[in-house]
Amino acid sequence: MNNLKFLVLEGDGIGPEITKASIEVLKASLNKYNIKLELLYEDIGFVSLKKYKTTFRSEILKIAEECDGIILGTCSHNDYPAVNEGGLNPSGVIRKYFDLYANVRPAKNRLGKSTRFPMGIDCIVMRENTEGFYSDRNMYLGVGELMPTKDVAISIRNITRKGSTRIAEIGFQYAQERRKKLVAIHKANVLRYSDGLFLECVREVAKKYPDVEYKEQIVDSMSALLIRDPSVFDVILATNLFGDNLSDAASEIAGGLGLAESINASDKFCIAQAQHGSAPDIAGKNIANPVSMIGSVAMLLDWLGKKNNNDQLKKISQMIEGAIDKTIINPDTRTTDIGGKLSTTEFTKKLIENL
Repeated sequence: MNNLKFLVLEGDGIGPEITKASIEVLKASLNKYNIKLELLYEDIGFVSLKKYKTTFRSEILKIAEECDGIILGTCSHNDYPAVNEGGLNPSGVIRKYFDLYANVRPAKNRLGKSTRFPMGIDCIVMRENTEGFYSDRNMYLGVGELMPTKDVAISIRNITRKGSTRIAEIGFQYAQERRKKLVAIHKANVLRYSDGLFLECVREVAKKYPDVEYKEQIVDSMSALLIRDPSVFDVILATNLFGDNLSDAASEIAGGLGLAESINASDKFCIAQAQHGSAPDIAGKNIANPVSMIGSVAMLLDWLGKKNNNDQLKKISQMIEGAIDKTIINPDTRTTDIGGKLSTTEFTKKLIENL
């Protein structure tokens, strides 16, 4: 691939700042390999709400279809108005439209040896991304929450054989390429039908990967085990809500959400999206840590490289990840949230020098 075309959606809060940083790193990286980059920008979030009376216009999806992927900034969706007043969650809309069923969230110790976790952490939380309890994406029509009366609220958990099987497949594929260990997270002792179906599907897929050590763990005990010794875990496979919770815990162990990269992917499309929120309290101050967004863009390049059998894109991804490691291992070239003194722009400049 000598040309790449990405749709950039900067979002709210620190979204524009960390997205800008990731684009600068992306451009510098691709220039080293003479790959041309075309970027399309569209407004989402509060900027879009002010202009168009909606936080996400449906025509953006058609624009995205013509691109190789999306770079999605942070969104303050919890502060948006109701859906019927234009307050759509851009991330949820995109995930549902492109059926981005796999939320891949690595957690790796990049700050050096930790006294609290001396064995470190290097795992991937493979989170199912389209169903479960997430009411903005788990129904074909409507939302998965309702209030029969003003005093009763009901949330629907949607677990399917298709959804469970395909997230298990990609989870085992990642485990096969890594340390060959996978643990499936559940609460089947209480959620007997829904998590029972999830585990049934995972066990069936496990038979196809005899080289991968397969275990199952109840979600509450998993929370304790992850803190006790995170080093023993490789791929952590989970339904939507459990994966969301455990991935944030794993990222905090690894050094904080500012370092937490991720992608949302299907078999055909992928978006880069930082794990953390929009942090409106520090927006515009040039102090946000852009690593999560930069690393997510690197993951997007790796996904494209694997999808298109393009070793060059995989090498560029590795180059960016290596520059991240080289920059943040040095306390003098860190942002303030991880004990350094550099601004967002200063850090980005230093990281580009380390490519």
